[in-house]
Amino acid sequence: MKIKFLIFILTISSSLSFVVAQEKDTIADQTVNVIKPYKPTISDAFKIKDNPKLNDSNAVKKKEIKYNIFSIPVASTFTPAKGKAATVDKVKAVKLYDNYASLGFGTYTTILGEVYLNHELSRDENVGGYFSHHSSQGGIDELLLDDNFSKTKLNAYYSKSLRDFSWKVDGGIDMQTYNWYGLPQDYFGEAEANVINPKHNFTSFNIGGKIDFNDAIVNDASIRFRRFGDDRNSGENIFSANTNFEVAIRDADIDAEVFLEGIAGSFDADYNGIAEVNYGNFMFGVAPSYQLIRDDLTLNLGVRLTYLNDTELSKSKFYFHPNVDASYRLVDELLIAFGGLTGEVIQNSYYQFANENPFVSPTLAIVPTNQQFRAFVGVKGKLTNNVSYNVRGNYGSEKDKALYKSNTAVATPTEDYQYGNSFGVVYDNVTTFSVSGELNVDVNRNFSLGIKGEYFAYDMKDQAQAWNLPDLEASIFVDYQISEQWFAGASGYFVGERKDERIVEILFDTAEVTRVGLDSYFDLNAHVGYKLNDQLSFFAKANNIFNQDYDRWLNFPVQGIQFLAGATYQFDF
Repeated sequence: MKIKFLIFILTISSSLSFVVAQEKDTIADQTVNVIKPYKPTISDAFKIKDNPKLNDSNAVKKKEIKYNIFSIPVASTFTPAKGKAATVDKVKAVKLYDNYASLGFGTYTTILGEVYLNHELSRDENVGGYFSHHSSQGGIDELLLDDNFSKTKLNAYYSKSLRDFSWKVDGGIDMQTYNWYGLPQDYFGEAEANVINPKHNFTSFNIGGKIDFNDAIVNDASIRFRRFGDDRNSGENIFSANTNFEVAIRDADIDAEVFLEGIAGSFDADYNGIAEVNYGNFMFGVAPSYQLIRDDLTLNLGVRLTYLNDTELSKSKFYFHPNVDASYRLVDELLIAFGGLTGEVIQNSYYQFANENPFVSPTLAIVPTNQQFRAFVGVKGKLTNNVSYNVRGNYGSEKDKALYKSNTAVATPTEDYQYGNSFGVVYDNVTTFSVSGELNVDVNRNFSLGIKGEYFAYDMKDQAQAWNLPDLEASIFVDYQISEQWFAGASGYFVGERKDERIVEILFDTAEVTRVGLDSYFDLNAHVGYKLNDQLSFFAKANNIFNQDYDRWLNFPVQGIQFLAGATYQFDF
């Protein structure tokens, strides 16, 4: 108790002292003297607790809850299937073979055969060859002379690829047999036919090579020699060389072609049998060009310079031809305008004439053609993703253009080709205007269609007509992959009317001249095939389906409808 009382007295004393101190405070109300600035510390701050502790004696205590789980097994018949990744159907890879052989037989005792061989000697060496044969024993109705023919070709090659370049050498032999069967029967009959030997054989041998360079100034170079002749003492040698290179001049790339060609040949006699015919010339030239590309415009600027020396006449001439073309994309790939102006010297040859018209006589005059200019303009593009088109107009001038014309039937023939049953070559200055159109349709990957057509108009200087040149040409092509095994196709060719002249000598100083028009014709062909497996397939063909009895050349009718069937086998060594 004494202690408690003592504490009470001390407490009352402290309170009274505090009151007295307040009354005796001498600090003025208007002045505050700060002896030391206040610096707060972290300990001076405090945070109110979110969940303050409550000491409420009336708080209700939560009742403890206990949970019990009763597990009852249930039988299940569901078994989930294992997941599988989706697969894409793959097309079976097509096996490609390096070699094939084809053989077919048809009407008119026709034989058609081909063999192509290619063998890889090593990683960078290949050797191969090609053989083809097409022959028919003929049998065209109402002919007095044999109309059989035969064409055989054999070629072989060897190629090698190196690090900086690759090269190839090849050679071959061609043999052809035709007959001058186009006897004008209005003037000649069985008596004349019995003394005529219409057979005419051609033989050709060639050898050459080519080399291609990688990342060099010279892009490529080629060389070839050809010997062509017949069984009538005619012969011709052709030598040609060509190279393409690229040079840079003041940051501009100039592409250039350098070419050389020489020809020399002879015929045993001219058409009248008076004198031997010799011809020959040497041609050398260069054709530089520069390509300029600006956005949608592509422009090729160039010239073609040619030096020509006639070795028989000892005459030389220098030719200058333009070599310019351009294209401009008006609407992306949908509409492209193009045009150009070109020209060149065309080297004519007996080999070329005999392949275009195998019924020529071995008495031709061979001179080059000067294509002074050929101007063209047109548009091309796509109508849809599957349809493309090309329309163009052409205008050109050619000096000494070669034209095939029926030979004169002489009054007293001494050669088998002097009965009006052969063709010669005449030359004239010809201006040609033409308009052409082309449409290609790829319906899908299995069906494609192509249509082409061109109309011609000619202006002659000396000749009365553009002999044997048609006024209209058209063609159509269809290819259809019916199924994986079956395939088919068709092609048709339309050739418009042509003009020729029949000249028959009655006496040495008189002749009967008749202008003849050759009718237009449409030749339709079709084929179908069946692929038995990756290696063996069978085919059937039909030619001249409409069985048109038309003349391809004056007095030279073609075979009627023809059928041919055979097989093709692909293989590897």
